[in-house]
Amino acid sequence: MIVLDPVLLQSFLAVTQARSFSEAGRRLGLRQSTISQHIRKLEDEAGRRLFVRDTHSVIPTPDGEAMEGFARSILEANERARRYFSGSQLRGRVRFGASEDFVSSRLPEVLADFVRLHPLVDLALTVDLSATLHQMLDAGELDLVLCKRRGGDERGRVVWRDRLAWIGTVLTRIDPAEPLPLILYTPPSITRTAALETLEQAGRPWRIVCSSGSLSGLRAAALAGLGITVHAHGLMPEGLQEIPAAYRLPDLGDVEFVVQGAARDGRGPAGELAAAILADGGRLHRRAIA
Repeated sequence: MIVLDPVLLQSFLAVTQARSFSEAGRRLGLRQSTISQHIRKLEDEAGRRLFVRDTHSVIPTPDGEAMEGFARSILEANERARRYFSGSQLRGRVRFGASEDFVSSRLPEVLADFVRLHPLVDLALTVDLSATLHQMLDAGELDLVLCKRRGGDERGRVVWRDRLAWIGTVLTRIDPAEPLPLILYTPPSITRTAALETLEQAGRPWRIVCSSGSLSGLRAAALAGLGITVHAHGLMPEGLQEIPAAYRLPDLGDVEFVVQGAARDGRGPAGELAAAILADGGRLHRRAIA
């Protein structure tokens, strides 16, 4: 009978998210050699090779992809059990901000679990653009945020890394002779900045056909065929898809979603909610079931 050690699974998931042993160690506060030992031990226990490794990349094998699902389920169950049996004493207030990216995600399920396990905690939710949430956190108006990380900002704990994608409908057509029609968030917006800077660097003409402060506004404009927008690939809104590579649009790079708190000690309701989000990170980049 195989019994999988949660410590090994945490290291495994950190590697799958970071695609790097050294980065996984940095996120967990462990040495790279310790991460390597954990992965070797997990592979020994499973009797399967979980990663293909070379000097440039770390890629999960088919067994590694299967292990990722099992690892998330095991760690999520462990965390829910821990919170259940320790939750009755937690009380206080937490002002939590979540970015528009999570409107159609399974974040409500994570928050519902937290509220159920901690009925004495007063949870106040703010949904806004990532850049605005960072400003509110810096101003002391929020205790904790879950959002995209600003370029050059090293604060916060990474929940996962995703790639940004150009998206539209299945019927979207782009005329290479015309400026690229863009549907973007109103400023300040991390994805807006990423899109415009990328196009400027590539020398690609563009025009903004729609600006909105909400994901529902961007989605409606894209579904209407007004143009294309930018979004994290793993949180792609329903009805939209990635623009085909044949259009040769410039690469937007990656984006990191982080949980970041105002308090440094990470204790109290905000710290407990941060722990819940990190433990349930696998659920967050899966679309909610209607």
